[in-house]
Amino acid sequence: MAAPIDDTTAAPPQGAGRVIAAGTLCWRLEKGRLQVLIIHRPRYRDWSWPKGKLDPGETTPECAIRETFEEVGLSVKLGIPLATISYPVSSGEKVVLYWAARTDRLRPVPDGKEVDRVQWVSPEKARDLLSNPSDVEPLDALVAAHDAKDLHTWPLIVVRHAKAKPRSSWSRAEGDRPLAATGRRQAIAVSRLLQAWNPERVVSSPWERCVQTISPYVNQRSAKLKLVDALTERDAARRPGRTRASVERVLDKRRSVALCTHRPVLPLVFSVLAGHMPAALRELLPVDDPYLAPGEAVICQVSSSNQGRIVSVEQFRAYDD
Repeated sequence: MAAPIDDTTAAPPQGAGRVIAAGTLCWRLEKGRLQVLIIHRPRYRDWSWPKGKLDPGETTPECAIRETFEEVGLSVKLGIPLATISYPVSSGEKVVLYWAARTDRLRPVPDGKEVDRVQWVSPEKARDLLSNPSDVEPLDALVAAHDAKDLHTWPLIVVRHAKAKPRSSWSRAEGDRPLAATGRRQAIAVSRLLQAWNPERVVSSPWERCVQTISPYVNQRSAKLKLVDALTERDAARRPGRTRASVERVLDKRRSVALCTHRPVLPLVFSVLAGHMPAALRELLPVDDPYLAPGEAVICQVSSSNQGRIVSVEQFRAYDD
């Protein structure tokens, strides 16, 4: 089972002497054998993983993707979360969150500044070369997931729509109630966050506030959009069985997907997902109303080998700057 990230916001809090960073362990199968990508940093004369500090207004998933591209030229999408490590630095403490990232046939290219060399190596050789002893922790998590056949996954992301105009100020049809100005900013932030996993499909309630929430991502990434009445508040209240069935169908497709719905529908969605994960992960699902803040997301990684098995759960709130 992948170790989940405990934090439920965009990143662990930064304070005096605390630096937050994020990165990836890029992996591939070469002739059936697991290999990982390690990088050499000339400034520190060490071997490590692609990683870097957060930019202002950036979530840790966004940071991990950006740093991987900047340092080794790979446009990856995040897989399971791995170990979060911490170690002392001159300014205090550095905390680094890591994700697995499958590369397939992508070719890494060092940026020549932060990174001057890269190597694809076996996990055993990586352990010998890594300069920071704590860098072995995410490697161990990745190998354990590979051995359990839970490393190759696809993401199922549940998004609560962004902040809508108040019901009290809306006199027309409930399905037409749009996002507030704050919600429109949140929708742009949601789009940035989703790009860390890059789901190829979006399944959404057809009500206006949901469609507006996921439209920036759909337009940016040319994702396929499907509108499902069973994900509306009205249909979920009248026929909850249809709502559960629609979530099960999303799982059956076995393709990366984001699902956008309403606060009252979230318990039904999470009840279906809970049936596909072990008890330790079920405890990470939100259980108290309002479950998620507007624009917040739960990210489940589903095993590609063990059909329907959810192997990690994370929760992130996009920055709405």
